[in-house]
Amino acid sequence: MDVPTARDLLARATDLLPLLKERAARTEEMRRVPVETVEELLSRGLYRIGVPKRFGGFDVDYGLALDVAAELGRGCPSTAWCYCLWAAHAWLVGYWPLQAQEEVFGDGPDVLCSSSLNIGKSVLTPVDGGYRLSGRWEFSSGCDSASWIMLGVSGIGDRNWVLIPRGDYEIVDTWFVSGLRGSGSKDILVEDAFIPPHRVLDVTTAADGDWSAWELHRQARYRVPIPVLLGWDLVAPMLGVARGMIDEFTARTIGTSGTGRTADSPAIQLRLSLASAEADAAAALLAEDIGGMIRKAEAGEPFTILERARYRRDKAFITQLCLQSVNRLFDLSGGHALFDSVALQRFHRDAQAVAHRDGLIMDLGGQQYGRVVLGLEPDSPI
Repeated sequence: MDVPTARDLLARATDLLPLLKERAARTEEMRRVPVETVEELLSRGLYRIGVPKRFGGFDVDYGLALDVAAELGRGCPSTAWCYCLWAAHAWLVGYWPLQAQEEVFGDGPDVLCSSSLNIGKSVLTPVDGGYRLSGRWEFSSGCDSASWIMLGVSGIGDRNWVLIPRGDYEIVDTWFVSGLRGSGSKDILVEDAFIPPHRVLDVTTAADGDWSAWELHRQARYRVPIPVLLGWDLVAPMLGVARGMIDEFTARTIGTSGTGRTADSPAIQLRLSLASAEADAAAALLAEDIGGMIRKAEAGEPFTILERARYRRDKAFITQLCLQSVNRLFDLSGGHALFDSVALQRFHRDAQAVAHRDGLIMDLGGQQYGRVVLGLEPDSPI
């Protein structure tokens, strides 16, 4: 594959929008991203933004994956959600011991991973040469298309993840939901799988005392502690949802006239202005945070506790700005916006689904910043 520029890759994402819009309803009906859409993402090289360059990835800023997801979200939020998670997982694989990375990318760079990073209902038992794992985990987005999975486990440290190949786990179809239907975020079942030590990652020390990933890959993203850069893959698709809602609302309103909800209405004009400003503010804050983070990493500067708390706060704040933008327009869209054939209702439902993630709720995601700025220690990992 040729080595495209960042501008080329973003343009390829934009070129996909007509297809994503056309397939959005079918993606919901299937409750997973269609195979042909996955192939389009891979053939255009968009996934390789997340892949370590050692294994065929593109040597571009990790933030480009977030920009691509925000663009894809204008067409199909579920596709954007899965894309951004897949790209984030490709980046995360680079923190594991080299042997595990070689196993994942042994057949080439276009190998997808899904995840469920909480510990679920699991039991990890030490055995000769490694561990035995059994359990069940929820919300593994994009798992139908993945060949590997990352799972959170307990019993071997404060926070550890393991990598498991597709043959060692089962997908349980539980994904019957109101929003992000096409993300296929199903349950994962593991029964007595063997986990060799090289497939275990200590999340608390990666790029935060353990610099092996940076020494191996020499990409700035591997100088960022995992909790600092993780989670933005959930935020970027939400920006795409807000932009998609604005696009659709504008397209349905422009050229209309008369009384009621038309282009002549001051209420419509004000709501569109406010919603656009909220989305633009969210985009600016996201770009500033990610850009600042990468600049610090390139300079080899440490991340303070206050900075970590601020990044966590901003993930939630950006999400809530986008939610306000979507709700503001949907609430004035009228009864026709409720029809399944109208994209407005899909953007609205998907926005609610994204904003239900615990870390993206301001009451939860913003709390640690308040504690730290008031001189208290954080009471959850940041």
